[in-house]
Amino acid sequence: MNEGLTAGGSADALEVARRAVSALETELRATVVRLVAAGAHDEALGELVTGRRVFGWGRGPVIRPVGRAWRVGVLLLDREGRLYRVGEVTRAVEPGRAAVNRSPAGEARRELRRIASRSPFPPGEAINLGWQPLDTAAESLASAAGEAPGPDAGAVRLECRDGVVMLRWDSAPGALGVAPLARYLHDRVELLLDGDR
Repeated sequence: MNEGLTAGGSADALEVARRAVSALETELRATVVRLVAAGAHDEALGELVTGRRVFGWGRGPVIRPVGRAWRVGVLLLDREGRLYRVGEVTRAVEPGRAAVNRSPAGEARRELRRIASRSPFPPGEAINLGWQPLDTAAESLASAAGEAPGPDAGAVRLECRDGVVMLRWDSAPGALGVAPLARYLHDRVELLLDGDR
């Protein structure tokens, strides 16, 4: 655990993180209001459901719609102000003919587009898969500050430093991929709204 959270420092660090989370929640609500008012383009959140057999008939895999969110850089933001780590993105389009020299990764992407085109999404819809909710609890943000992420943490995570919620999108040692989350969201929302005009 972080040195700042041991004994006497833990209560102070946790209180600082709670204030930072409160400010973050206010910022996220204001961002959602702004995106809704501007009619900003959002994208589908989907979940891949494997095929199953019903009365002996096989049913192939489908992508089930589970919500919508705005893509703001390496994050997704839904209408309730929840943040998600971006995963894989596909489109609901019937894949065209494949090239002769196909890579396994390219074939997997083609198959995902085929599944998406047969799922309940409008043609051409961008669908986010494999997204993961980001933990915005004060306890998690306070304990994450200054620590190396675990093997399952993913590259994108939040931490609290000096009372500011920070977004880290590159967890390599010495990496520069870190910024105050409020500033990052502001910049990315500006880009999103400029792209919608």
